[in-house]
Amino acid sequence: MPGTNISAAEVTHVSVHGFWLLLGDEELLLPFAEFPWFRQATIEQLTTIEWPSPDHLYWPLLDVDLSVASIRHPENFPLVSGASANPAPQPDAPQAARP
Repeated sequence: MPGTNISAAEVTHVSVHGFWLLLGDEELLLPFAEFPWFRQATIEQLTTIEWPSPDHLYWPLLDVDLSVASIRHPENFPLVSGASANPAPQPDAPQAARP
């Protein structure tokens, strides 16, 4: 079992294009185009990060889990969230008829 990570994950910069995450001595870019579930997040939601193991990050206020490998090499993880920046409003579902 790996030891407890004593370093903290830290957001160092946020822009309209994405945010930079410092993991130890490595800084990684998470572009919103590749990680769209972060696009509407608040600063508090982005910066509240848990790093429970070397390859696991968790944003508890967003309930998002990511592998660090998926940030380093997103091309190896082709599945992308269906979340969008401005989801179109959905029409109300038709009401079931009552007897």
